[in-house]
Amino acid sequence: MTQKNVTLEIHERVAILTLNRPDVLNSLNETLARDAREALAQVRENSFLRALIVTGAGRAFCAGAELNDELADSDEHQSAGQRLNATMLDYFNPWIIDLDSLQIPVIAAINGVAAGAGVGLALAADITLAARSASFILSFAPKLGLVPDLGTTWRLPKRIGQARAMALSLLGNKLDAQTAADWGMIWQCVEDDELLNVAMKTAQALARSPAHAILEVRRALRLAETNNLKQQLDYERERQCQLVEKPTFKEGVNAFKEKRLPVFDRV
Repeated sequence: MTQKNVTLEIHERVAILTLNRPDVLNSLNETLARDAREALAQVRENSFLRALIVTGAGRAFCAGAELNDELADSDEHQSAGQRLNATMLDYFNPWIIDLDSLQIPVIAAINGVAAGAGVGLALAADITLAARSASFILSFAPKLGLVPDLGTTWRLPKRIGQARAMALSLLGNKLDAQTAADWGMIWQCVEDDELLNVAMKTAQALARSPAHAILEVRRALRLAETNNLKQQLDYERERQCQLVEKPTFKEGVNAFKEKRLPVFDRV
């Protein structure tokens, strides 16, 4: 699928969704969010796909929401806040929910700056990789008097801690990719010319895993954020007792005994 604002390519069992507004550093507007959601709907409908990569065209991943007079000004029908509320409710936030609820793993390949809402999009993936020249900037508070959005305030403190999340949000300092990896904000910083290659290898490795594994791990780690230790131990025990009876576990055991890679597609 190729649209004005996004492209969707299929490489065997891996889909690549590319934000395609390079002339404005892939800044977000309603049309791009709509096109991206339509692309994700196609990914959901394709049961053969086992992983998704999200990246940006050109020299940026995403420069955040498109800043223009329409966003900032009121008119006779709506205030600026009312218009933004509708945009976030109808387009931006559902896009993040779509990514979060996708039944296959999502890899974000950050190929340049991720600023503002672009940070929220980068963190919406299960695994985030970044090129060495990439950077992350939260300009909401110091430059615009706003709060980080698209899930940033929910995900960022969980990844890097409250102190670092607070300082990045208040100061708007540029965070380079290597530091982001060192802090645990992203999984890995790679050389620029290797970014898509590493992202594809990561996606292919995930595609070889049992299809249900991503959902089980997501759910377990989410519950761990609110469960106490006993509750989490009980949850782990309950899930293991269910999962051990699946054919995928038997295939994994057989592959281990036979000193070969498991093949889950056949079970």
